[in-house]
Amino acid sequence: YFLDLPQSGQSYSHYQPSQPTFVASSAQPLDVHAIRRDFPILQERVNGRPLVWFDNAATTQKPQRVIDRIAYFYQHENSNIHRAAHELAARATDAYEHARNVVARFIGAPSSKEIIFVRGTTEGINLIAKTWGEQNIGEGDEIIVSHLEHHANIVPWYQLSKKTGAKLRVIPVDDTGQIILEELPKLINERTKLLSITQVSNALGTVTPVAEVIKIAHAKGVRVLVDGAQSVSHIPTDVQALDTDFFVFSGHKVFGPTGIGAVYAKPELLESMPVWEGGGNMIQDVTFEQVVYQPAPNKFEAGTGNIADAVGLGAALEYVESLGIHNIARYEHDLLEYGQNALSSVSGLRLIGTAHHKASVMSFTLQGYSTEQVGKALNQHGIAVRSGHHCAQPILRRFGVEQTVRPSLAFYNTTEEIDLLVSVLHQLTRNRRTS
Repeated sequence: YFLDLPQSGQSYSHYQPSQPTFVASSAQPLDVHAIRRDFPILQERVNGRPLVWFDNAATTQKPQRVIDRIAYFYQHENSNIHRAAHELAARATDAYEHARNVVARFIGAPSSKEIIFVRGTTEGINLIAKTWGEQNIGEGDEIIVSHLEHHANIVPWYQLSKKTGAKLRVIPVDDTGQIILEELPKLINERTKLLSITQVSNALGTVTPVAEVIKIAHAKGVRVLVDGAQSVSHIPTDVQALDTDFFVFSGHKVFGPTGIGAVYAKPELLESMPVWEGGGNMIQDVTFEQVVYQPAPNKFEAGTGNIADAVGLGAALEYVESLGIHNIARYEHDLLEYGQNALSSVSGLRLIGTAHHKASVMSFTLQGYSTEQVGKALNQHGIAVRSGHHCAQPILRRFGVEQTVRPSLAFYNTTEEIDLLVSVLHQLTRNRRTS
């Protein structure tokens, strides 16, 4: 038997979210020092120094509101969803589906029925590749990606190409790290089936012109997937305005828990896409002769999902909404400009990725030091950055490097933290000259 879901306006959940320390309005700049109090880990000390979290492109920190929401779920709502007549199942189902509604609202999707919960961006892209991709892409067909892509938006299409005999084509980038848009129409032909592109590069921070890309692709009848893993926490997202066919992102990149993310797809695509995993929760009827699946999104969510972390993701997005994504974008734009200008004063530092439109990331190399050496030196001062290839080897090799140091910003970072970063780099350059 199945749980009767609450009617519109009725909720089984008793949860009342705490208010963030600071709630922004469109006319009010962010009070970053107030916001920082919402993030308990920012009070942590590393090597005797206050933590400076500049590894936001890898994962973001979690506000107390998200931590509390997940704890509340396990304390008061913990149950499997959908199939029961008891109170806790009702609460859990209500919380889970509320989170789906929040995701739809946050990215501008017309309906929560167009939102599939997955483990993250990587699983989301693989889901699309193994359902829509295998159904629609065959031998001799072509898939387009950009040179900027994370491995998660290369490897699934490489695997599909090897399996089907399709061809993978690549949009080139210029010396600033921006895609060369005028090259795109030359890559599209009658065999092009899909274009899959990141909205923000995880390695360089480049903001790609996805709206223009989608228009060009759609004019030729090509479907488009947008990887929003690095964009949803920094710039406004509206899948309807973009008219993208697919959109994917991860919760842990937008102040939510790990192990949860979402796929958006247009309803006509979801309806036609085959299931990709089998089990409970996604079926209407099962016999040994026939299986009838539920409609989307349930048909793509086999088994017991990550219920608590989906609820946590909903809380994270509501927290971001309370601050205002436009306010966040404005603050981070100014912070990024400040950071890049400050880094330009460091002798021997090469900024990798200088596109006019960027978000969050300041990827660089420092003459005389390996990226690991720089990362360790910064860590001694409590500064966390990522050092390595960032799962984006093709774009780094385009700039003649194998690895970079990658400070990446969020709205809880400050100019004072950037000053500390730059002061350590200046000290390293002085040490280099005297050694």
